[in-house]
Amino acid sequence: MTSNATLPLPELSIDNLLCTSALSTEDIHNVFQTANVLKAGRDQHTAVLRNKRLAMIFEKDSLRTRFTFDIGMQDLGGSVVFMDHRDARLGSRESVKDMARNLERWVDCIVARTFKHKVLNELAANADIPIINGLSDFVHPCQALADFMTLGEKWGDLRGRTITYVGDGNNTCHSLIYTAAKLGTHIRACSPEGYEPNARVVNEAMRVAQQTGAEISILNDPAAAADGTDAIYTDVWASMGQEDEIEERNGVFASYQVDSTMMARAKPDALFMHCLPAHRGWEVTQDVMDGPQSIVYDIAENRLHVQKALLALLIR
Repeated sequence: MTSNATLPLPELSIDNLLCTSALSTEDIHNVFQTANVLKAGRDQHTAVLRNKRLAMIFEKDSLRTRFTFDIGMQDLGGSVVFMDHRDARLGSRESVKDMARNLERWVDCIVARTFKHKVLNELAANADIPIINGLSDFVHPCQALADFMTLGEKWGDLRGRTITYVGDGNNTCHSLIYTAAKLGTHIRACSPEGYEPNARVVNEAMRVAQQTGAEISILNDPAAAADGTDAIYTDVWASMGQEDEIEERNGVFASYQVDSTMMARAKPDALFMHCLPAHRGWEVTQDVMDGPQSIVYDIAENRLHVQKALLALLIR
């Protein structure tokens, strides 16, 4: 254990967080442990990153990612500079390499929220400071870590529990699959035909699952996927950048809406999860979204604590 200010911090096996597939199971538990300490002592650990600086570069709109990283860095005594890149993709005005080589001279960490995952890889290849994925078209690692931290608070042991993801096999789905495999949690990903998660993600996760005991199932029948599950998770049917597909997707995904009938197929105490933003009346009905089984705001709160843990563990 090393020490950063007054907070003892474990070592992670990674220098950057681009995808949870790069984390070991021990790494994930260390993130959760640190997040729990920071959550319980939010008013105590206020100098962990004193005099450290974070750059945030966002190509996409954001509420949770932007606020929680900004507030989290301030909570830990550091400062933040935000660069809005919604009008010009990273690399269009100046090469990603040159941006990375400049920023590493000025700041201690970069959080990037991008369309293309390869931009994050390029940042990481050219900067000698930590790069954290705030979301890409491939994965959403901070979201998945907050999801499983919250489930740990609700359930205790995550091994052997079952999560059912219903909807588009997108970046959030990929991160859930990767993280579930590492933690020994069973996951069912249920999507319409042609919208399933990336086959490479599934195959990589299945190899990990052989060691952890997780079971990974890819399904097309939402009723079967919901049967006896411990939690049901959904996401928007059309992500940012897919606005021209909204009408088509609304038709394709209509039978995948999470409603009271679907929740009734799960265990009586099953939890409802959503990464937000949510479109009530589309991927989830209002009674489920705002009902007693919903833990969506607990997850949103834990984005702050997980990301504070990542900042504290990666910035040295």
